[in-house]
Amino acid sequence: MPPLKLAIVGGGPSAFYVASRLLSLLPESSSRASHLKIDMYDRLWAPYGLVRYGVAPDHPEVKNCTHKFAEAAADPRLRFFGNVNIGSLAPISHALPLSLESLFSHYTHVLFSTGCTVPVLHPALPASQFCVPALSLVHWYTQHPSNPAPPPLERTSHVTLIGQGNVSLDVARMLLTPPSVLAKYDVPQPVLEVLARSAVQHVSIVGRRGPFQAAFTTKELREMMNLPDASMVPLDAALLSAPPSGPALTRQQARTLQLLQKGSKRTPGTTRKTWSLDFFRSPTGITAPATPGESARLALEHTTLDARTHAVPTGESSTLDTDLVITSLGHRAESGAPWYDAALGHMRSASGRVIDAGGRIVRNVYASGWAAMGARGVLVSTMMDAYMVADSILRDHFPGDDVHTTPISESDAAAAVAGEGPREEAVEVLPREVEADAIPQEVAAGLREGRVTDFEDWKAVNAEEVRRGEVLGKERERMGWEEARDFLASTRPRTTSY
Repeated sequence: MPPLKLAIVGGGPSAFYVASRLLSLLPESSSRASHLKIDMYDRLWAPYGLVRYGVAPDHPEVKNCTHKFAEAAADPRLRFFGNVNIGSLAPISHALPLSLESLFSHYTHVLFSTGCTVPVLHPALPASQFCVPALSLVHWYTQHPSNPAPPPLERTSHVTLIGQGNVSLDVARMLLTPPSVLAKYDVPQPVLEVLARSAVQHVSIVGRRGPFQAAFTTKELREMMNLPDASMVPLDAALLSAPPSGPALTRQQARTLQLLQKGSKRTPGTTRKTWSLDFFRSPTGITAPATPGESARLALEHTTLDARTHAVPTGESSTLDTDLVITSLGHRAESGAPWYDAALGHMRSASGRVIDAGGRIVRNVYASGWAAMGARGVLVSTMMDAYMVADSILRDHFPGDDVHTTPISESDAAAAVAGEGPREEAVEVLPREVEADAIPQEVAAGLREGRVTDFEDWKAVNAEEVRRGEVLGKERERMGWEEARDFLASTRPRTTSY
């Protein structure tokens, strides 16, 4: 049996879940252990993707999955190479460029776990100094290597968020929580300094449908209600009752209604800051201020729900003066990614197997997580998808053996019954035999030069970030790339074993 040498493109939760599953299904004690080699590449210099650079800092419990990922990385069959940008797109300027051709020539199998990194923009709200995607705020307060500029909070009193999902509430909470409360969490000191100068007084959270269709979870809403220094503007009483007809409320809808009826912990009128949920409003445009110091003007179309609970205009409209509009409308994969489907907003795949434009399987090329299913779901659903993809990889490599450990998704099963699955013939893009331990020469040179990181580098940085955080009385104090590179250069000799 030839070796299974897998390159994983991406170093976030999906990538680590797949790697962990493969390693556990082929443990080092098994006769097949030597068949498996996994190299993980990420354009970010640090591992864990959205867990490090997307999870809200005041949600440290969500990051507990990194313990499992670190256990996987301790297996000598898994290697991590950070700060390597694969493909033609180069959003991280300091990352080492590596072509797909160079990667493919060294591996028998490739998995794309590249996520959905491009924010979906509103067609009526072009990007400007008055309108930015939520992703830029998230990347700012998590010190993402893309290094976005901080928002001008010192001259911003009113912020409007477009979209009522959890990311909107994360951003609102960061803007409304006192920096003294955030200081104990994983919030970089430069971010705390900007928040300390913030002039934000009110945050409007706008959605085109009503409270029973809002995408935020009850947990996130409860956190907003319990903010120590901000209160919610009371809602119209008409919004605070269950619909007289139609299906019964779900458990989450009932809990949302109870929270909205109860209102915020702090009484409106007693806090310095306020926030509001503006339901049944859809933006139609934004007008920049005529003179410096004035607010922009956001045009809003009033909506209602049709029989299918779609938002439709009522014919009424209004305007809202605001200093900064932040859009949070979801994400898609990069359009330049291989086998990207514009209609889907992500790669084409079935049960993890990548499909080309002609409907043919691309042999031994896979996709997992948001790269395969779009930007939806939470860590648990990402884990289950990753386990399914790991099964597909092993079933393909060990045909006839019982390696099926997770159920086939309903959509894939239905497609198979209907004859809508991929065509049987396969496209060949990868070699069948490669050197077991060889990596692209560009990556080997990058490791020697200190431009590419490995997991030992990350362990050293992680320990130092935690140590610095302890000095400041917080979870950790993060490093950016330049600081991390200098720290590693002074503490760890570069390996020449690659």
